[in-house]
Amino acid sequence: MQYILSDKEIKYEGYQLSPHWIYKNFKIMGDSIVGFCGECDVKLTEMVDIEDVINDEPIYSKNMLSFITEQFNVNLVEGVFRQRLLICTIKEALERRGIKVVRSGDDLFVDEKKLTVSIATKSLTSILIHTGININSEGAPVKACGLQNDLGLNDIEDFAIEIMKNYSEEINDIVLASTKVRGV
Repeated sequence: MQYILSDKEIKYEGYQLSPHWIYKNFKIMGDSIVGFCGECDVKLTEMVDIEDVINDEPIYSKNMLSFITEQFNVNLVEGVFRQRLLICTIKEALERRGIKVVRSGDDLFVDEKKLTVSIATKSLTSILIHTGININSEGAPVKACGLQNDLGLNDIEDFAIEIMKNYSEEINDIVLASTKVRGV
């Protein structure tokens, strides 16, 4: 799995969670993850999570660290497992920095304030995952916290690269592990 951190600010609006968005925009073909920072403003019309649509819960963050990953030859249940692995990778990176984090499903919380949003879905050709981490929690529609303004984490670029590197290595290691066993 390849990864890249965009040096350009990107406003995440939901349409980016589409097949080959990474390939079209970053020229990375195949299993990949891209990180970027920018405002997050997902209207109900762009929402993939039907529960959020039914509950009239659009997503907004003044500044968010977003990850989009596209992975091929994976079914939706495995995609959700991989989404949870990404969330656990983020949790571990935060804990290495001394931040106490609680995971509930695919969400991370600090002091009962929501730190992340995440969704996994299936396209015709791949599994797509978006996970966003609030950098600045001001203006969020829910009780939220942010990496910089609430947790004092300022090394966002290093943090993002650490997450993508560790996640990519974990996925690659899982795939490799599946090739070294004898069937019974």
